[in-house]
Amino acid sequence: MATPTRTTVKIGDVAKAAGVSPMTVSRVMNNAPGVKTSTRDAVMETVARLGYAPNAAARNLARAGGGRLGMLYSNPSASYLSEFLIGALEGAHKVGAQLLIEKCEADPDSERAAIARLFAGGVGGVVLPPPHGESWAALAEIQAHDMAVVSVATGRFKSEAATVRIDDMAAAADMTRYLLELGHRRIGFIKGASNQTASAERLIGFESEIRAFGQPVECLIEAGEFTYRSGFEAAKRLLSARNLPTAIFASNDDMAIAAIAAAHRQGLDVPGQLTVVGFDDTPLATAVWPALTTVRQPIAEMADMAIGLLSGAGASTEDGQHEHVVAHTLVVRESSGPAGTLLPR
Repeated sequence: MATPTRTTVKIGDVAKAAGVSPMTVSRVMNNAPGVKTSTRDAVMETVARLGYAPNAAARNLARAGGGRLGMLYSNPSASYLSEFLIGALEGAHKVGAQLLIEKCEADPDSERAAIARLFAGGVGGVVLPPPHGESWAALAEIQAHDMAVVSVATGRFKSEAATVRIDDMAAAADMTRYLLELGHRRIGFIKGASNQTASAERLIGFESEIRAFGQPVECLIEAGEFTYRSGFEAAKRLLSARNLPTAIFASNDDMAIAAIAAAHRQGLDVPGQLTVVGFDDTPLATAVWPALTTVRQPIAEMADMAIGLLSGAGASTEDGQHEHVVAHTLVVRESSGPAGTLLPR
């Protein structure tokens, strides 16, 4: 394979030649801490050999009072987006950067076009909230434009980008254990969107805790898409089963709130007859009646941290890979209680 010419060398070329991630190259070029000396030396040797020069917008990210940051969004949950924006805007304010936001669809062509617009606007780094943080098309396009990238709430670490996330599997296991301790033995679970690893991690956490319990537990699993409508339809299916669940665990708050609405529509008391719990702890969790028991994912704080990583202010692991796993919290409110009185039909 031909060596890239001086005018075409991108951060991805340097990363591949040096055997590190693009984010590691970015941190070395910004003289950020947390990279081993041997790794830093290997990157700088590769930079010199290939004649790489980072774009001016990316360099500005490490300078106080300068630089533009970009963000993509297509998340169907308005409450999730509002929390994310609060954190991202706060983070941009801290580092003195402008935040440019592009709406796009969760498909490669739309993502590529949005990233190109951000690049044309002078953006040097991009934050990718779900589902974009796991899009190979988005990550490749950002690398092609020589920009830094941080993925948020990806479900698991990807070496192609810095990652800020919670341990979705452990969080779902904690909520499942809580339901089992309340005496629930018929539990419905509403999955999240299939294009996000966080959905799979939450299902794995749920199922692993059920298996570890050591007593018979009936699980009813339905598909969802992290939207209110998908949660409502999934809950209707769960509540039309011959053996009704005594609890429903939805993979995000929007679907959990929809499950409460479906239960009320059928005249079921929550939590007297049916416990409903969610995931995220968005503002809607306390706007619904009864207030929702849920897993708190600190969305705003995670977005803030992502901006810090982009600017070079965030820490990294010793080998220059960037993974921040932040703590989750089980928030118990009025929508959960001991196993109710629902009977088989």
